Amino acid sequence: MRDNPALRDLPVAVGGRPDQRGVVATCNYEARRYGIHSAMATAQALKLCPHLVVLPPAMEKYRIASRQILAIYGHYTELVEPLSLDEAYLDVTDSPHCKGSATLIAQEIRQRIFDTVGITASAGVAPNKFVAKIASDWNKPDGLHLVRPAEVDAFVAALPVKKLFGVGKVTAAKLNKLGADTCADLRSWTLLELQHHFGQFGTRLHGLCRGIDNRAVSNAHERKSVSVEETYTPDVPDLPACLALLPELFANLNARIKRCGAEKQVQKLYVKLRFSNFQQTTVECVGSAPHMAQFEKLMETGFSRGKQAVRLLGVGVRLGEGENLEQLSLFADATV
Repeated sequence: MRDNPALRDLPVAVGGRPDQRGVVATCNYEARRYGIHSAMATAQALKLCPHLVVLPPAMEKYRIASRQILAIYGHYTELVEPLSLDEAYLDVTDSPHCKGSATLIAQEIRQRIFDTVGITASAGVAPNKFVAKIASDWNKPDGLHLVRPAEVDAFVAALPVKKLFGVGKVTAAKLNKLGADTCADLRSWTLLELQHHFGQFGTRLHGLCRGIDNRAVSNAHERKSVSVEETYTPDVPDLPACLALLPELFANLNARIKRCGAEKQVQKLYVKLRFSNFQQTTVECVGSAPHMAQFEKLMETGFSRGKQAVRLLGVGVRLGEGENLEQLSLFADATV
C-alpha cells in the first residue's frame, strides 16, 4: 500500500497462491472487514472476498523496513526485545530522551517510523510487557494507548480471558465453560483452583488476570531450533514418496544450520508430518548432528501414525545451550 497508493482503499493480502495451498501471511484492515485473517487459506480468503488483491511476499523489502525500524528503536534504548519484523518491547525506564516520558518517546518513535519508513505504527505504553502488548492493539492501525500504573487493575479486569498471554482457543473455551469470561471472573479463583485445572500454567493465569507480569525486557535472543518444511501440491501419496523428498529437505536443513552457526548446539533431531486430513505429528530423538538414516527412521515412524497422504513435511533439530559437553567422571581428580 505504501509503494502503490492505488491499493489503499482495496482489500489487500500478502500470501501464497490459492492453487498451491497458499495461506495469508497478513492483510490490511479493508480485508479484515470480510473476516480474513493471517494463517487463513488463500482459497478461503478469496471465497470471503472474491475481489481480494493477493500479493506475493517481498521478504527483502520487509527486511530493509525491519532494519530501519529496529534502528529507530535502538536510538531510544538498548533494551529492545523484538517479537517480529516490526514489533518489539522497549524498556525506556532509564532512557534520557523526551524528558524520560514513555508516552512522548512512543509518539516520537511512531512519527519517525512514518517519516523514515513510510508506514503507520501503533504503540502501547504500560508498566509491564503484558499490559503494553494489549494496549498496543487498542487503537490500531495508527494510534497510541497509555495505561498508567493506577489504571492497570481496571484495564485488565475488563479484558476477556482470550486476551491473556498464552491462552489459545482451547484454553479460552475451557475457561468460558468453567464460568470465566473476563479477567474479573478469573480473579475469584484461588491459585490452587487454577493450578488444579491448568497445572503450572494456572500460576501464570493467576498473575496475568491481575495485571501482574514480572518478565523483564531482554535483548538476548536464544535460538531453540532450526528447521525447514515444505507443503506439497498434490499430496505426497505414500511413505516411499516421502522418503524420496527427504534428501532435498536434509540438504536445506544442513545449509540453514550452517548459516545459523548452530552445528555444535544440536541435541535432538525431529521430523514433522501433516497429513491430508490436517492432523499433524512430530517424532524426535536424541542426536548431536543431522543424520540421514536417523531422519528416515523418524519419518517411517511418523508416517505409520497416519498412514495416509501427506501435505507437509518438515525436518529440524532442537538446540541446547552452548556446545555439547562431555560428561565428567564422578571420580575425576579435582581441586577444591
